[in-house]
Amino acid sequence: MTDTRASTSPGSRTLFDKIWDDHVVADLGNGAFLLHVDRHLVHEMTSYRAFDALRRRGIAVRNPELTFAVVDHVVATSLDRADDTNPAGRPFIRMWRQNCDEFGITHFDIDDHRQGIVHVIGPELGIDLPGCTLVCGDSHTSSNGALGALAWGIGASEVEHVLATQTIIQRKPKAMRIWFDGELGPGVCAKDLILYVIGRLGTAAGRGYTVEYAGPGMSALSIEGRLTVCNMSIELGARAGLIAPDDRTFDYLAGREFAPKGREWEDAVAHWRALRSDDHATFDAETVIDCSPVKPQITWGTSPQDVVAVDGRVPDPSTETDPVRRRTLEQALAYIGLAPGAVLAGTKIDYAFIGSCTNGRYSDLVAAAEIARGRKVAPGVRALVVPGSTQIKIAAERAGLDRIFREAGFEWRSAGCSMCVAGNGDTVPAGKRCISTSNRNFEGRQGPGSRTHLASPASVAAAAVSGAIVDVRTLAG
Repeated sequence: MTDTRASTSPGSRTLFDKIWDDHVVADLGNGAFLLHVDRHLVHEMTSYRAFDALRRRGIAVRNPELTFAVVDHVVATSLDRADDTNPAGRPFIRMWRQNCDEFGITHFDIDDHRQGIVHVIGPELGIDLPGCTLVCGDSHTSSNGALGALAWGIGASEVEHVLATQTIIQRKPKAMRIWFDGELGPGVCAKDLILYVIGRLGTAAGRGYTVEYAGPGMSALSIEGRLTVCNMSIELGARAGLIAPDDRTFDYLAGREFAPKGREWEDAVAHWRALRSDDHATFDAETVIDCSPVKPQITWGTSPQDVVAVDGRVPDPSTETDPVRRRTLEQALAYIGLAPGAVLAGTKIDYAFIGSCTNGRYSDLVAAAEIARGRKVAPGVRALVVPGSTQIKIAAERAGLDRIFREAGFEWRSAGCSMCVAGNGDTVPAGKRCISTSNRNFEGRQGPGSRTHLASPASVAAAAVSGAIVDVRTLAG
């Protein structure tokens, strides 16, 4: 159910309000505010113009110790990769390295054990902390909200402004809360849950909002599951998504490289425990989701909202009364190559991709390996496993997950964005069908003419060994 409300109750504030208020440097009038930025993450694709502009203007980075940089988007994921492995990425990587050295930015290069997808390493290294503001020139920065941060993606000109001033000008979004009741059933995970939400509410539901995810169903998720949910806030249309920190959060962050230590850690945790929406705080909009009926989800079209349960059917445009919507459905089905009303399960695939900032974390690889163990990738299917960071890759190899995948016929790769962005040599050919753990299934997302179905890591592994979309629950256990 969705309900719209006027404003926060007097004296009560949402978690979003608290973090926002703590970071306002100045009210600029006309709805604009100057905010302090606690953490700034940059990668090779959206930062070079900002550094060029600083260089032309003779401006230094205001707080280099608060900016962290990584290569992830155009870096190759082959095990023997170097700058030149993906020729198209070579100039971006070398410019990135030069800029970081010149401006004194902490950076994690190709051969650094801390390298990985920017939205994965922020939480993993303790750069992302509860109550902080965190920005990056990439839309899926919202992932970091899973630790109780206010994190959002920014444009190239804003990257320059943050580098130069450690502040950003923003208009305050409205506040939405999605409350989760019930429990997820066997074989159902965080990826299924957020796809289900997007399918129910649509990709425009969060437009103009920062979304807080709350309730017992959300508290039950692991931190890595919460990261997946917050990651896809963007596919819901939201500016950002966040979850109040709790003991799971503190346990996850304890001992991370850039997290506080000693007495500073104790003081930080004491402060973080107060980072929650007040009991009587109200939101501009609220929705309640029951987790219990959620089944494994698979997208069928060219938008994340084009999703059904794995045992469902794709829609029939002829039953749609809205002519615009009917035409949209027809175009999506024509592109994806499915017939109206078709059963989704049993649809043959050509590629399977496990990775991305949505589902390239250690627990994602464990879930996929449990399905792959003792099975073989189906003939004619190319399957890739790309860890979200080098640390995840190392941990997976120590646990023998890479061996499970290799023996099953999956390709084991180095950390990077890989097939999610298709800007690094890992692409799906035109007309080929891929089932993917990434977050977007737009036309051409994984390569010109490619066809993408979004799903959970276990569902992707199940399809890889079956050669077709299948209900993962029939293979589990």
